Amino acid sequence: MKNGPIALLFNSLFVVFLLAPMVMVCLVAFTTENYLALPTNGFSLRWFYKLAEYPEFLTSFKTSLTIAATSSILALLFAAPAGIAIARYRFIGRDVLNAFFMSPLMIPHVVLGIAFLRFFSLADLSGTIVGLVLGHVVIVFPFAMRMVLASASGMDQRVEDAAASLGAGRVTTYKRVILPLIIPGIASGFALSFIQSFDETTMTIFLASPTTTTLPVRMFNYIQDSIDPLICAISALLIMATIIVMFLLDRLYGLERLFVGDGHS
Repeated sequence: MKNGPIALLFNSLFVVFLLAPMVMVCLVAFTTENYLALPTNGFSLRWFYKLAEYPEFLTSFKTSLTIAATSSILALLFAAPAGIAIARYRFIGRDVLNAFFMSPLMIPHVVLGIAFLRFFSLADLSGTIVGLVLGHVVIVFPFAMRMVLASASGMDQRVEDAAASLGAGRVTTYKRVILPLIIPGIASGFALSFIQSFDETTMTIFLASPTTTTLPVRMFNYIQDSIDPLICAISALLIMATIIVMFLLDRLYGLERLFVGDGHS
């Protein structure tokens, strides 16, 4: 079924609406002015060169990568078995447990930040990488859980039964049958968790210290003192890095295969 002209127009406007802010940010990053300006009198790389004067942004970028990757992996280590158990089995308290795992989505991040600040202060973890990772695990766990749960719910029970009938034990079935089938859910869960962790600002403000400041918090603190195209240059670099990573994943493995599956039943 083909889309009509009205549907195509709506889809085009929707795509433009999503991409326009990112395009504007990238254009402003090349301005020659000392302030945010578009249109500009010319294009320059001065703001990208100026990043060399602020090595703390690179340090914060590395901190964000470390926290995002670690928290996403830890969240998936718990979300994978939890999602499989809730999707595949019926037991007392199943719905309550599922609601508990999803509960961080309903709590404002400001409240979580204040609660974690109090708790980590008592546990002597305030302002540490460990404290930030633990806080981010709580934030990203529902995203990882939801993706694994959706993937496991769509898995054919007969495949697992066939493996058991051929002599495969529970551990072997889990490693050789279940995990490969839910790889798209795991990959999607990791991607969403990583993005959510990397972009988290509200809660992280309460937990970060001068030595463990993430990139979003560093950018937020910077724009409180001055607003210039330097922030746009950083944003443009992040957008470009994301495009490159997605392109490489598509060429090396295939985004559709990674996030949806290979299409074979």
